[in-house]
Amino acid sequence: MTHVVTEACIQCRYTDCVDVCPTDAFRVGRNMLVIAPDDCIDCAVCVPECPVDAIYFEGDLPASQRKYIPINADLSKDWPLITRSKPALPDADQWAKIADKADQLDPRGADHE
Repeated sequence: MTHVVTEACIQCRYTDCVDVCPTDAFRVGRNMLVIAPDDCIDCAVCVPECPVDAIYFEGDLPASQRKYIPINADLSKDWPLITRSKPALPDADQWAKIADKADQLDPRGADHE
């Protein structure tokens, strides 16, 4: 099992979690992060770092967020590695208050780290 980044990250892309990951398991997209399941060692140090509570252990995912297991696995194959934090997206604080934003997911990887 692995940890999974869920819908709460979309349009926020806070990267506090990246700095504490001992295995560099995070990948960066244009408007969210994902975790590469083969790189995650389930240490859970990233979980408390996320200001929007977007990271869950796979076994603890709410039913509505289970679709993010394959999303993380698939997108992490193409998105670039991110190993250090960077500023959140410009409107992150406003998007952090919005619950239903799956339709906002941009499947393209970030241009660069």
